Amino acid sequence: MSFAATPIPEPESPQTGTPCPVPSEQRPLQEYAQLCGSWFFRWPTADALGLAKPLLISWMLALPLCLLVASGSYVLRHQPSRLVLVAAVMAVLPPLLLLWRQWLGWGYVLRRLRAESISYEESGWYDGQEWLKPISWRQQDLLVATHQVAPIHRRLGRGLLLALALLVGGAGFCQAL
Repeated sequence: MSFAATPIPEPESPQTGTPCPVPSEQRPLQEYAQLCGSWFFRWPTADALGLAKPLLISWMLALPLCLLVASGSYVLRHQPSRLVLVAAVMAVLPPLLLLWRQWLGWGYVLRRLRAESISYEESGWYDGQEWLKPISWRQQDLLVATHQVAPIHRRLGRGLLLALALLVGGAGFCQAL
C-alpha cells in the first residue's frame, strides 16, 4: 500500500506550455511519498494492528506518569481502584493527540491530492502561487487520493472517535463512581 518515491515527470502547464513551476517537494504526490516514508505517519498505512500497536505503547508509557499525577489527589490516594481507573482514562490523552496529528497530516495531503490546482511557494516568503494541474496529474492524484489516502484518513477518523469516546466515557464513569 506504500508509494515508492519515483520521480514524477515534468508536465507542461496547460496555460503556457512551460514546465511545472511547483518545487518538487511541494507536489502532492511527493508529499504523499514523504508521509509514507515517515516513521510516524507510516503507522496507519499497513493495517489496524499497525496503528493500534504504537498507540497502545504510548498509552502504556503514559500510564505510570498519569498514576503519579493522580496519586497526588488525597481522595484518590485512599481508593486504589478508582486511582487506577482515573489514571487509565487520563492516559488515553497522548494516543488521542497522536491520532489527531496523524489525521491532520493525512487530511492535508488528501485535500492537496483532490484539489484541481496546486498552491505553492517559490521563494519561501509566502508568495502564494497557484498552478492548475494538467488532466493527467489530476487523474493520477485522484486515484491515489481515493484508493490510498482516503482509506487511511477514514481509519484515523474512526480511531480518533474511538479514543475520544473512551476518554469521555471513562471520565463519565469516573464521575459516576
